[in-house]
Amino acid sequence: MKIDIKATQFEFTPAVKAYVEDKIGGLQKFIDRWDLEGNVEVRVEVERITHHHHKGEVFRAEANMRLPGKVLRAEDTDVDMYISVDHMREKLQGEILKYKDITLSREKKEGSAGVS
Repeated sequence: MKIDIKATQFEFTPAVKAYVEDKIGGLQKFIDRWDLEGNVEVRVEVERITHHHHKGEVFRAEANMRLPGKVLRAEDTDVDMYISVDHMREKLQGEILKYKDITLSREKKEGSAGVS
């Protein structure tokens, strides 16, 4: 899995990069069946939405995961950058599991249709 990270309107430190890579890298076990040739790509953007607000949801994390035949997307805003990354990861994991269920049920239908 290839992970591209973009930070907007705040300092992109090595600690932030490591945190995002760790959280997104933890999804590898859910996508192993599609990542046999390393063709799964994840683009993550972490940004500070506004500089003039100091309270409320000012950080946003977004991820777009390109799987064979499908792009999964998750986004979250929160008061803390790390919390928004955590919530975005949970949402992306849910999208992966839904996609996995759909593809497994489709494969079962195709497999049983050929049996007479």
